[in-house]
Amino acid sequence: MVERKKLKELRIKNNLLQKDVAEVIGITPSYYGMIEQGVRTPTLPVAKKIAEFFNSTIEELFFEDVNNIMLSDKRVINKKLIRK
Repeated sequence: MVERKKLKELRIKNNLLQKDVAEVIGITPSYYGMIEQGVRTPTLPVAKKIAEFFNSTIEELFFEDVNNIMLSDKRVINKKLIRK
């Protein structure tokens, strides 16, 4: 599960509820909540709408977290290799 901290921070900074964002971009509040929590990955069109809504880019909102996970995974793999 990837937590989308930026999405939540932007939403709260703009005094919005999940249902407010979901309504504007045309998805259900529960689906938006799952995206924000990292339970679901948005489709490309939905990710684009979210980025446009927050005046941001898909990369800024969604890929930094993925890069952090990849770096974390590399550290775990390296530790396992060192132990062998």
